[in-house]
Amino acid sequence: MKHENVKLGIPDQEGQLRIMFSKGGPRAGAGRKGFGVTKKISLTLSQELWETLEQRSTSLNCSRSETVRDIIEAFFLHDSGDKDVQPNAD
Repeated sequence: MKHENVKLGIPDQEGQLRIMFSKGGPRAGAGRKGFGVTKKISLTLSQELWETLEQRSTSLNCSRSETVRDIIEAFFLHDSGDKDVQPNAD
């Protein structure tokens, strides 16, 4: 590695001194842009439903998260004109 390709830098965010390379590496604003808020949930389904979800994800060539998101969005788009969604009173 040539020495002119390496420099020391102070990150934009508070932190420690780091070695920075003149090409590549982390940059402010780089990477895939988010489109929503991420919240982790735990979901319990029957084995048959998990298998159906996996098959659907595979057939659509997308992740489980994308498949579940599409299902939820479709439900609310379809249901939004019928009635307001009320919390379960159980």
